[in-house]
Amino acid sequence: MSLPSSAPLGRPATSARTPESLLRGLARGRDSRGARAERLTHIHRVPAREASPAPFPDWVTPTLYGALTQSGVGELWSHQREAADAAHAGEHVVLSTGTASGKSLGYLLPVASDLVDGAMAPTGRAATALYLSPTKALAHDQLTRLEALALPGLRPATYDGDTPTQERRWIRDHANYVLTNPDLVHHSLLPAHERWAPFLRALRYVVIDECHVYRGVFGTHLALLLRRLRRVAARYRSYPTFVLASATVADPGAHATRLVGMPVRPVTQDGSPRAAMTFGLWEPGMIAGNGADGSPPRRRSAVAETADLLADLVAQGVQTVAFARSRTGVEVVAAAARTHLREVDPTLEGAVAAYRGGYLPEDRRELEQALRSGELMGLAATNALELGIDVHGLDAVLLAGWPGTLASLWQQAGRAGRAGEESLAVLVAADDPLDTYLVHHPEAIFDAPVEAAVLDPENPHVLGPHLAAAAAELHITQEDEAYFGPQMVPLLDALVARGILRWRPRGWFWARADRASDHVSLRGSGETVRIVEQRTGRVLGTVDDSRAHAAVHTGAVHVHRGDAYVVTELDLEDASALVVAGDPGWSTQARSVSAFNIVRVERSQEWGRLSCCFGAVQVHTQVTSFLRRLPTGEVLGEHLLDLPLRTLSTKAVWWTIPPEVLETAGIGEPDIPGAAHAAEHAAIGMLPLVATSDRWDIGGVSTALHPDTGLPTILIYDGHPGGAGFAERGYEAVRTWLTGTRDAIRACRCATGCPSCVQSPKCGNGNEPLDKAAAVVLLDVTLAAAGPGCAPGSGAGGGVSRPVTAAAPRRRGQ
Repeated sequence: MSLPSSAPLGRPATSARTPESLLRGLARGRDSRGARAERLTHIHRVPAREASPAPFPDWVTPTLYGALTQSGVGELWSHQREAADAAHAGEHVVLSTGTASGKSLGYLLPVASDLVDGAMAPTGRAATALYLSPTKALAHDQLTRLEALALPGLRPATYDGDTPTQERRWIRDHANYVLTNPDLVHHSLLPAHERWAPFLRALRYVVIDECHVYRGVFGTHLALLLRRLRRVAARYRSYPTFVLASATVADPGAHATRLVGMPVRPVTQDGSPRAAMTFGLWEPGMIAGNGADGSPPRRRSAVAETADLLADLVAQGVQTVAFARSRTGVEVVAAAARTHLREVDPTLEGAVAAYRGGYLPEDRRELEQALRSGELMGLAATNALELGIDVHGLDAVLLAGWPGTLASLWQQAGRAGRAGEESLAVLVAADDPLDTYLVHHPEAIFDAPVEAAVLDPENPHVLGPHLAAAAAELHITQEDEAYFGPQMVPLLDALVARGILRWRPRGWFWARADRASDHVSLRGSGETVRIVEQRTGRVLGTVDDSRAHAAVHTGAVHVHRGDAYVVTELDLEDASALVVAGDPGWSTQARSVSAFNIVRVERSQEWGRLSCCFGAVQVHTQVTSFLRRLPTGEVLGEHLLDLPLRTLSTKAVWWTIPPEVLETAGIGEPDIPGAAHAAEHAAIGMLPLVATSDRWDIGGVSTALHPDTGLPTILIYDGHPGGAGFAERGYEAVRTWLTGTRDAIRACRCATGCPSCVQSPKCGNGNEPLDKAAAVVLLDVTLAAAGPGCAPGSGAGGGVSRPVTAAAPRRRGQ
């Protein structure tokens, strides 16, 4: 693809520039902060891929074949044909190829063919199919595509929280292709399966779209939900074929097998054509410190830098999506880009908008349509867009910070690229250890294999509530161990002891009057807290209960669609936060205190006098106050909060170092707290280097003397009840992980510590105490005791990389 050098809104330019020349032009540009030339650290070119076509199979029903050929689909790609043939033959299959490779056609062929043919049966519904997506928006997008085919006998319908009550009965009784999400299966279909009996008796396919996002606790919940679905379907003598679609992940067959609980065949050879992509790595420049208050220089934020780049690209007629990692970041990117464009060309201000999870359905639909039509030239988005709708064919993608995994990186970057044309993607490093490490170690991105998705269907904290829900659906018998594994009976007995289930000779039964499914949140985050405008009663959005104490406490500033609101009251019993409109001119940051108890050591390594362990812990956290900060970073004041203590039972990795070993290395007793705290922050920031985690999914605590170990201890834990597999992966790759952590701190050009190495944006102690130099020594001692590290794995990323500058790396904390 050639990118327009300048063009009216929504219209292509007659003169064109290559993505690389556009990228270098952005790097040569100047703004209020000076030249950008040193910010572009690396350029990688992803090569084009040739097409591998395949003919339509003979079994495709003629009406579907005709509809597809009329819409311009004259042949298939090889991966579509392979997956379709396998599913049609009744084989469970996962299709794992790149973004915009046409995965949906791979499952549409067998599903639609069988449903259309089944509609000709005397019952009118001899075959049905269930489609599951992680978001409502993606299901609605699939419905739009199905309705456009206008296939006789195919009766698709979306069934979600937005579906009116009067439509639900028609869907249950007449639809043969129900598009929904895991939450509705959990809360509606399975608890009321008798109402769905005709649909379930005819269930032939279950399609699981975007299955790569089902990892960690969310993945564990889905795996158990699918076992419950299989169990209920078997009650109606139905044994459906499971068809899964995934972005590129490591070993998709093993991941899909863990999700479904049965062997799944992987299809991974991508037969679709792909134009070349230019991928730039970008590190924001430094901002001078304030001599008046002694503050040191700091790295400009990825959000502010991305807003500038988004505005520059939109001004040049380049349709661009900028992904940010948080809802607030999305709002800030969009608002700042609109401000920049207003100064350049007021007519372009309305060409930029924000898109994130938590918007109401009508807001999402309006933004999606404007993006597709070209009315919007710039969009700031969270991964709600990555997973929310099937939008591709944009000119450029900006990523404001590392998205958490290589799979997400390539999924987001794949949004760029119109048919047969080259595209541009730019990763803008956030001010943290991992981001700065990556933009100066491009081999960790472009030569590394994508991560394996981690989930644990045997997690008792997740399995127990699902067993209770399963017993409420159908009483459980000993034979159900085939679905739920060897831990089933002990957990059932524990549920009986708590009065949740009752045991009878026929099995285990639900013993309470309420709904079992209401006690399980599939998203692994408890209930949600509504954000309600106090004056009108309008619900602005929601926030996870686990984040509510820190995000919407009384006095917090909440940003929604560019408008600021102040929280006047957080009502924990009502699960609501009341807000009033108004921008006070500052932001807020919660502060907390944490402590931990070691419950059980499950695995350990002895490194001479040092030790590294993995096991069960309890983490106690309490949000105690919040800071008010000006946009310059200046703290206006600290305000106390009265919120309850929260205790998390989870899994963690930790290591201990005797104080005399540290003393020998030059770290005296007074310096241990700062060294351990700084190493903890950097280790949290670097864990995603080896685990499929986001730094916000993990936490850490460090202490100069822990009562359970009697030694200085650094602990990194999963931020989910029962664990999510992240800390265990850190334990398994501890040398690679801690080597990267040490290198990240050492390479940072700051003198005493900054957000790019050891400071953390979510530190409950206000980043005190921190000792950068001592942290490097502590990690040197740890790695010397641990022995030789592991070489990083090589992958098949492909393409040609070349450095742009020889600038040294830097980074950030937690």
